[in-house]
This record gives sequence, C-alpha cells and structure tokens, in this order.
Amino acid sequence: MKIKKVVCSAGKTGFFFDDQKAIKAGAIADGNTYLGNPVTEGFSSIRQTGEAISVLFVLEDGEVAYGDCAAVQYSGAGGRDPLFLAKDFIPIINEEVAPLFVGKEITTFREMAKTADCYVSARTGKILHTAIRYGVTQACLDAAAKNKKTLMAKIIAQEYGLEVSDKLIPIFSQSGDDRYTNTDKMILKGADALPHGLFNNVPAKVGNNGEKLAEYVTWLRDRIIKLRPSQTYSPVIHIDVYGTLGIVFNNNPEKIAGYLKTLEENAGPFLIRIEGPVDMGDREKQIQALAQLRQILDEKKINVQIVADEWCNTYEDIVLFTDRKAGHMIQIKTPDLGGINNTIEAVLYCKNKNMGSYLGGTCNETNRSAEICAHIGMAAHPDQILAKPGMGVDEGYMIIYNEMSRILALKNII
Repeated sequence: MKIKKVVCSAGKTGFFFDDQKAIKAGAIADGNTYLGNPVTEGFSSIRQTGEAISVLFVLEDGEVAYGDCAAVQYSGAGGRDPLFLAKDFIPIINEEVAPLFVGKEITTFREMAKTADCYVSARTGKILHTAIRYGVTQACLDAAAKNKKTLMAKIIAQEYGLEVSDKLIPIFSQSGDDRYTNTDKMILKGADALPHGLFNNVPAKVGNNGEKLAEYVTWLRDRIIKLRPSQTYSPVIHIDVYGTLGIVFNNNPEKIAGYLKTLEENAGPFLIRIEGPVDMGDREKQIQALAQLRQILDEKKINVQIVADEWCNTYEDIVLFTDRKAGHMIQIKTPDLGGINNTIEAVLYCKNKNMGSYLGGTCNETNRSAEICAHIGMAAHPDQILAKPGMGVDEGYMIIYNEMSRILALKNII
C-alpha cells in the first residue's frame, strides 16, 4: 500500500514552552506566567503556549496514519534545537519531508523511520529538527501498523525481535509545583512511581541544608501510608532535584551520599530515586560525578537510586552514561532523541547493559505522542513510563494507562 498524501495541521501541546535561561536568571512568577522579557532566541514571552504539528499520512485505502511533532518544555536550552513553532516548520515538512513519502510504498517501520531521521535538509545541510523527526517517525510506525492491520506495539516487537508485554509498564506521574494535592491524586489512582516534585530551587523548595526536601519525603511517606488503596500498594518515590543537591553540598559526593542516606531513612519502607542530584555544566563532568556517586552509594549499601537527566539527551549520550554506569537509571527524553527508532534502541541498550530505563519525555507533548510512547513501552519493556502530557496528573495518567490497557486487550486478537 502506498502513501497517497502528507498533510499537516497545527496543534497545541499539553503544557507550555518556557524560556529556561530567563527563569534561571530570576524571572518572577506571576500566576501561571512570568514577568519580564525572554532571552532565548525565538521566544516572544518567557512562558508561551506549547505548539505541535500533526503529520498525517493519507493512505491509498483511505485510512490516515499520523504522529505529532512536539518539543520539550525548555526548548532552545542546553544545546537543544530552537523553539518549535508550527508556522515555521509546517512549510519545511511540506517542502522537504512530504516528497520523501508521497507515492511511496509502505515498507518496514525501521526503513521508513531511517529515511526521516537521517534526512539532511537541502536548506540547512543538517538533519531535521528533533520535533519533526519525532512526529514523522510516529506516523511511519502508524502507517506500518495500518498496512499490516495490527498494533503499533506488535510492529515494534516484530521488527526488533521482542514480545509485547503481558502486563502494564509501571507508570510514573509528575506533579509540577502542586506537589501536595497532585500527590494525593497519584496515590488514589495507584501510580507506580511518584511524584517528580519539581524541586528546582534551593532556598524555596530544597532548603539551604536540604531540610525542606527531607521534610517533604517524610510527609510523602506518611501520606502514601494514609491514603494507599491497599496494603500491597508500594510505589517508588521518584523526585527530580534539578542539580540542587550539588549546590547545597558543593558537589561533594560523600556529603551528597550522606544526605541521600537520610532520604532513604525518611522514605522507608518505600524505595526512593533521586533524579539529577547534580548538574556539573558539562557532559563529561556529569558522567564522572554520577558514576562516582553511584559507586559510593553501592559500596555503602545506601539504597537510593540516582537517575541521569541533565546532559543525557541524545542516544549517543545515553550510551555514554550507560557504559560508564553514571547513575542507576537513565531518563530517555523522547522528543530530544528525534526519531522514535532512537527511543526504542535507547531502551533496549539500557536493558542489555543492566541500566534502569525510564521512558520519559516532557509535559509539553500531546495525547498522540503519549499514546505512541505507550506502544513503545509495551514492546520494549522499560522499567517505567512517564504519564504525559501536562502537569494535572489525571489526564496524562489516563492517556498512558488506557492505551496500554487497550494494547493488552488486543495483542492476541490483531
């Protein structure tokens, strides 16, 4: 079956684009926005509406396969591709991507994904924006599944020599700044890992000596015990600290490890993971710091898992962090990897190397990209998958949970 036409539609994401540089420089929050002027190129305000592009493959039989191009909340920061605005990138998709597929036979997902992911733009001489590659390869997967009249998860499993999971992948939910009320939602819904927490400021959230975070972990443990739907419910406590422990303890790994021991005690009986304990400002330094911290934790038998995030964005980064044991788990930030073929391969690489794999992404995605990530999760078996998009808990959890449930119901039928 051939692809008859490629159509684009502008869309919205489940959250916002935020100018990280302006926020780090001290932009003042004002309700759900920020006061001041943006500093990152392309931004018209410090916080602006998240945008997406649906790429729709119209097939010969009248069906439509599609995926959503989306970028992370902090676009344009940390070496990422520039701000992703629909008006700027729809013309590129129409002029450069569409001709790669219109009138062509649907082959395998991996072959079509490689076409999109490796294409070098005639305009720039570079590969396409990560968001374009993310959405177009989603459409490729959907087209391959519709061509064979089966599930996207089964296409991935068939092409990578895998088996579709016979149970749901553990779901990790994120709270944003509403780390109390939103946590209640997570507990009541039975989220497998929670709450992310957004601990990105030392004096206001973590505490100058880490005391505020320690108090929160104690509160969280008690809240889980009070509200849990059953005595068997035992979620992982997973908190992102955005490098702030490095600030509090002057990047001293022994002192950070000692503090993590306190968090382990406060979290008990629940396992605790700390994402991004330090931010060394450089990939190599980050790898060294996380590898050293993991070694100390393991040697001292401190049962806290650290999760790599900062400076671990691309497939190549993930390989380096994994090979050097820079952490116990890697967050695979799906839009940052470009084509979803890279996401699949990153999960499999982590698993083959006994590194924890967290199929993550961003609150700034869409329902469609989240649904397709659910298919990736059910085929590739990461250790956990992010409930996305948005920061409201209910919507993102529903999207991921329900799509995985549908896959379970249909995997032996189609």
